[in-house]
This record gives sequence, C-alpha cells and structure tokens, in this order.
Amino acid sequence: MKKSILFLLGAVCLGIGTAALAISGIGSVAAQTTTNLGAIARLITAASYVAGMAFAVGAIVKFKAHKDNPTQIPIGTPIALLFVGAALIFAPTVFKVSGSTLFGGSGLTGGISGVTSFGAPKK
Repeated sequence: MKKSILFLLGAVCLGIGTAALAISGIGSVAAQTTTNLGAIARLITAASYVAGMAFAVGAIVKFKAHKDNPTQIPIGTPIALLFVGAALIFAPTVFKVSGSTLFGGSGLTGGISGVTSFGAPKK
C-alpha cells in the first residue's frame, strides 16, 4: 500500500514537472543535458587553470620558506606543489587532445592537403 502511494506520488510529480518545464520528449532532455554538460566542462577547465596557478604560487612561497629555514620545510614539498600545479595547468589540453584521439576528429594528418586515399575517386 505504501509503495503504491509513493509510486503514484512520483508519477504525479513527474507529470506535473514535465508539463511545467514544457519538456517535449527525451530528445529535448538530451539536448538540455548536453548544453549543461558543456557549461560544466568549461567550469572544470577554468577551475583547473585557477587551481594550477594557485599551486604554482604556493610552490614559489614554499621555495622561499625552504630557503629561509631548510630544516623546517623539506625540498620535496615545493617540488611536489610545482608538479601538481603544472599537471593542473596542462590537464585541459591533455583531455582535449586525448578526446580528439579517442573519439575522432578531422581525418587530416599533420595538416597535409592534396593527398587522396587509395580508394578515393579522382577529381
């Protein structure tokens, strides 16, 4: 009894939500999700750049602290911060290149033009 009431309540909420948001099918839901994922990807890219710069500045500060007092700050700390900062700064580029490699991109190789495939008809 309780499960059927919850199911009915969920179905009513889904119906009201669909009517209120004017969702006209799964295609529009997919299009809206794709648009939102693009914005999330830009947000993650920007956050990666900002965090990478913050880690790089933190590494410089730690290098200065190590110079002032080498016994308290080991040299590994600023080096690790520098590598993490560099990785965060270059992560969006690596993701873009690996995404193009895995999921396809242009068929050109090294920007060479005028080369035809073996099976392509001649113009």
